[in-house]
Amino acid sequence: MQNLIFLAEGTEPTEGGHAPENPLGFVPVEFALSLVVFGLLLFLIWKFVAPRFEQTFAERTQAIEGGIAAAESKQAEADAKLAELEKQLADARHEAARIREEAREQGAQIVAEMRETAQAESTRIVEHGKAQIEAERQQAVTSLRAEVGSLATGLAGRIVGESLEDEARQSRVVERFLADLEAQTVGADNGTTPGSVN
Repeated sequence: MQNLIFLAEGTEPTEGGHAPENPLGFVPVEFALSLVVFGLLLFLIWKFVAPRFEQTFAERTQAIEGGIAAAESKQAEADAKLAELEKQLADARHEAARIREEAREQGAQIVAEMRETAQAESTRIVEHGKAQIEAERQQAVTSLRAEVGSLATGLAGRIVGESLEDEARQSRVVERFLADLEAQTVGADNGTTPGSVN
């Protein structure tokens, strides 16, 4: 029965029948020893572990800051290169526009020069043609005068019945005949007959 009482109270009997000491009770030696161990542990952490943590933290902070600085530097370089490329692109566009304008002007100038050259060549060909036609006309007139003159003198000699051997007389007859012929031609061009009066 006594065992049941001890079990109900939560204590076990010891050899003398006395109850053991309270395990939650305050023991000054254990408390002092715990404080010394805790202080020693705290000192070791503060002396060896904390500096390593701080050193690692500082290295990581420095690496991160260096990375940020490097990234900012790279970004600044990229921005500068982008601005330079945009400037070069704008310059290239202006240069291309200037070259196109010069090519357009040169093309117009070449077309104008070719047109002037063609016009001059055309005028020269026309003038040459007119001169050649005039020369051929003069040659034809001269040839016709000679033929008409010989035919007219032969015909006149037959009609009149006398010979027109005399050069001066023959020349006068031919000139008179040609003058009459030209008068008839001019009158025909004006729409009149040789004997009509205007």
